[in-house]
Amino acid sequence: MTDPIKVIEVKESVFANNDREAEALRARMHDAGTLMINLMSSPGAGKTTLLSATLRALADKMRIGVMEADVDSDVDAYTVQEAGAKAIQLHTGGMCHLDAAMTEQGLNQLGYQDQDLVVIENVGNLICPAEFDTGAGKKVMILSVPEGDDKPLKYPLMFEVSDLVLISKVDTLPYFDFDKQKLEQNVHLRNPNAKIIYLSAKTGEGMDEWLDWLRDAVRDWKA
Repeated sequence: MTDPIKVIEVKESVFANNDREAEALRARMHDAGTLMINLMSSPGAGKTTLLSATLRALADKMRIGVMEADVDSDVDAYTVQEAGAKAIQLHTGGMCHLDAAMTEQGLNQLGYQDQDLVVIENVGNLICPAEFDTGAGKKVMILSVPEGDDKPLKYPLMFEVSDLVLISKVDTLPYFDFDKQKLEQNVHLRNPNAKIIYLSAKTGEGMDEWLDWLRDAVRDWKA
């Protein structure tokens, strides 16, 4: 008779260690007066497009650095750099998210002390990035209209941890079966405190509200 297999649960300790590193990193960012935002979404939701429009709008008003996280490629880093940000590319080595240690490596290369805002454009998916605290001061997720209003029900953790939910590509609302009332109910079922902003980087709708939210977040962080 073979001996029973020992099963060791490591998930909790991995998360606990990451959470400690994230809290320490968040404290250092606070001391430096630099707000870091973890920007999350599924692939194709419009993170890079929105980020580029944001950078162009705030280029002469705020010092912004961007960390682009992808499994491979550096396309997005070049895109945001052309929009006026200091940018670096982080390759995750096949992992579907950033954790606090990876984020700290990126920040050390970026030189965050001379930035007002650092944006992490996290790896595109609605599961892993929500599970790992990066040390960011704010968490923002983007849901595009074509993805549907039911995603808060299917990916609850992403919406539970997000301070702000951006509904992108609202210029496509006439072409998709997307119910704004259902979306808001589904989001607030998961997170009653989440703010929701509808916007389109293409038409400019909602961009002023998003930019105001960013300015207020940076101001409050520094205060």
